[in-house]
Amino acid sequence: MTTANYEQLPADLPVPEDDGAAAHLTGAVMPSVTLPATSGQPVDLSRVGPRAIVYVYPMTGKPGVPLVEGWDQIPGARGCTPESMGFRDHYEELTGLGAQVFGLSVQDTAEQAEAATRLNLPFPLLSDSGLVLAERLGLPTFTAADGVVRYKRLTLVLDQGRIEHVFYPVFPPNQHAAEVLGWLREQAA
Repeated sequence: MTTANYEQLPADLPVPEDDGAAAHLTGAVMPSVTLPATSGQPVDLSRVGPRAIVYVYPMTGKPGVPLVEGWDQIPGARGCTPESMGFRDHYEELTGLGAQVFGLSVQDTAEQAEAATRLNLPFPLLSDSGLVLAERLGLPTFTAADGVVRYKRLTLVLDQGRIEHVFYPVFPPNQHAAEVLGWLREQAA
């Protein structure tokens, strides 16, 4: 296991390829599932909006805690912290275009709260530790060397409970919030 600066992306990360695992999501209705949030208020993604951005990520690393063995070699795994920082940095612009912002992973709320506080995130992180959205919506997953099933990185744009757009695969994650912002601006034009 390696310890790293999670705010930086290594130069040699493998680029994820579109394996078609999210092709069925555009147009789907978000199921009514209430998830715990770092805000302390549970969130039902079928009721947020009218528009919401839900960026789904595998795992936010914690400084001083080694990553899972081989993490950097899994296409699309590395970069959750820079991605979250991007959504933080573009938060006012995203909300100015009428979008709520949420991060979502399988990590428990305590782990997510640490990251939300450390990164000064102005939006809640949601915990789907039971992989309910993988089951009910078919969100793509992978299993790392530690045996934990995690979500593949993707972003859902919700419009009144329906998936309007899907970003998948997401790369590079540190530029993704700007990509989402650009898409929202195009829709508003």
